[in-house]
Amino acid sequence: MAEPIIELKGISKTFGDNKVLDEVDLKIYQGEALGIIGPSGTGKSTILRIIAGLLAPDSGEIWIQGKQRQGLIEDGESPVGIGLVFQQAALFDSLTVEENVGFLLYQHSKLSRQRIRELVSEKLEMVGLPGIGDRYPAELSGGMRKRVSFARAIMSNPDNPKDNPEVLLYDEPTAGLDPVASTVIEDLIRDLQSKTGGCNTYAIVTHQDSTIRRTSNRIVFLYQGKVQWEGVVDDIDITENALVRQFFSGSVEGPIQVAG
Repeated sequence: MAEPIIELKGISKTFGDNKVLDEVDLKIYQGEALGIIGPSGTGKSTILRIIAGLLAPDSGEIWIQGKQRQGLIEDGESPVGIGLVFQQAALFDSLTVEENVGFLLYQHSKLSRQRIRELVSEKLEMVGLPGIGDRYPAELSGGMRKRVSFARAIMSNPDNPKDNPEVLLYDEPTAGLDPVASTVIEDLIRDLQSKTGGCNTYAIVTHQDSTIRRTSNRIVFLYQGKVQWEGVVDDIDITENALVRQFFSGSVEGPIQVAG
């Protein structure tokens, strides 16, 4: 089997008295669509931030394309570009869409403003939002803001191809959206996986049944800080794992402890 592009080995993380990750092992392979699911508060978003290099684990190892990462993303050059799409889009309200999408290029490249605008236009076209570069985030719907954040995440840097994202991490990309807007985002995630200039490898954290089924090929189920189950999407409906069955049925009866 091919070597994983990203591998977590024995990753643990504690916040105060809450151990959210307990010696978690996780692999992401080239070209994979990995879904990370489980009840709220089980460390799913924490895993994404650790993979992205924004948060350090308390213990364990992070391997990126066969090279062990030491410290956070700014502590050394990563062999793979990793983009993170935040749950709330995380756009700068005072900047236009064009300035948001091209932010890293404006800050860290020597490209002309005109060239950056051309690159931004290409990415906005890819996410189905042509001609909105002069708008501000407050003028956009929730679904449009999500798509702008996708465009920013896949932005490439012709001056430094090493910065180009090879792995995308989606944190609850359909949270807070109505079913139709969610479908648009789900379709876009799959579309970007197959498009030139998109990103063919990703991991997605989500609670929504449709998003899990439509955007993931392989799934890992997190609960109480550990990977409790792993399988492909078709396994969801046939597994005997009580945690998975309770999660997808929405039942309050079962091994998952219901808060409150």
